[in-house]
Amino acid sequence: MSKNVLVISTSLRKHSNSEILAEAFADGAKENGNNVEFISLKEKKIAYCRGCLACQRTKRCTIEDDAIEITEKMKNADVIVFATPIYYYGMSGQMKTLLDRANSLYDDNYHFREIYLITTAADEDDSAPERTLVALGGWIACFNGVELKDSIFCGGCNEPGDAKESGAVRDAFDMGCTI
Repeated sequence: MSKNVLVISTSLRKHSNSEILAEAFADGAKENGNNVEFISLKEKKIAYCRGCLACQRTKRCTIEDDAIEITEKMKNADVIVFATPIYYYGMSGQMKTLLDRANSLYDDNYHFREIYLITTAADEDDSAPERTLVALGGWIACFNGVELKDSIFCGGCNEPGDAKESGAVRDAFDMGCTI
């Protein structure tokens, strides 16, 4: 059965390593017959959450920017894939800001049930994405019936394109094929 897959690349770097892996994941998901939409935050305007909680009443954020359209796409996706570089052992600020702005989805009729995480870092240690996994897990815990299905990490990525030289591109493609 075909699923609606939303891949969100949160890196602002051109030809970023996390985006390379996100694109490979998207290609795998498409090859397996899914409907895939790819969003890059590079040119998006996403303001910080103001904590007003108006979205809890209206199911829509009061801040008029690109986060409104993105969270609507998140709401209607069956699967959401986040791709982020690891900065200071955490997710990118853009990803965290988007997750905060997705507060309008809480207690709404969201469709997503599966979350995937793609991470890259200069650090090669397999523990590098642990804090990002914990932080994303906190967001996921706010949504009933939603789970982190899988994650992939590619370390040793210092320069744009370094991920191409790793086996992680194939791993990301294969992970996409599992959907």
